[in-house]
Amino acid sequence: MTKQSNILVIGGTGKTGRKVVELLKNQNQNVRIGSRNESPSFNWDDPNSWQKALEGMDKVYIVYYPDLAVPGAFESIQGLIEIAKKTGVKKAVLLSGKGEKEAERCEQVVANSGLDYTLVRASWFNQNFSESFFLDPILAGHIALPMPNARIPFVDTGDIAEVVVEALMNETHNGKTYEITDPNALTFEEAVNIIADSTGRDLKYQAVLQEEYNTMMKAAGVPADYIWLFDYLFREVLGNPNNHVITSDVEKVLGRKATDFKVYTMKTAKTGVWHQSIPQSV
Repeated sequence: MTKQSNILVIGGTGKTGRKVVELLKNQNQNVRIGSRNESPSFNWDDPNSWQKALEGMDKVYIVYYPDLAVPGAFESIQGLIEIAKKTGVKKAVLLSGKGEKEAERCEQVVANSGLDYTLVRASWFNQNFSESFFLDPILAGHIALPMPNARIPFVDTGDIAEVVVEALMNETHNGKTYEITDPNALTFEEAVNIIADSTGRDLKYQAVLQEEYNTMMKAAGVPADYIWLFDYLFREVLGNPNNHVITSDVEKVLGRKATDFKVYTMKTAKTGVWHQSIPQSV
């Protein structure tokens, strides 16, 4: 029987966090969801909320919103780790970004903390196409994105969650860094075409310059800090050839191959999420 632990899942209602919560509860772990709507609440923007959320916890899964690359993330991770140590947390698993220099600074805070730790670097999520910023363009049937030649080993959030839970529950992963990717690297156009095949819809991909994409986001009312983040992620992350490398770390940790993007699209198509009516602007 797996020993029961008290585990704080920061971002426990998010893309990976909610799946981590479900998997941990299936193992009869005592899970506390780190969210501003929970009690005790956890809010990255309110450092005074961190201690209560961490008190009594043995382990913590750390997801920083919106991304470890943004200004202030490094200082927040530093502060959180200090409080975690003071409250008796023994282990931290950090969700990081594959090939993000700023994220790697945050990783070092965790790695040098004296806590047991595992670092999980993820490529871009499959679910960005079904739960996040690529969904509306797909519903509209027209997806305009920069970096047309970048080959991206998208990764399924279900795979990330399983790796995170394995890292939290198995001490053999202490001190390890895993890079989680899909078995294949795809361009945006190839990904859109696979979604089109899975849904039977006519979807068009259009390559645009980064500056054009930034202008489109501004016109759509996207906040300036998010425009900065997307610009960073496209230029610095997708523009880095090292990020196009496929790994076998999912198989190494879980003993099975990572979820293929086509498997994700076939499963997601059955939910009907890609056949919704797009909200009309007033």
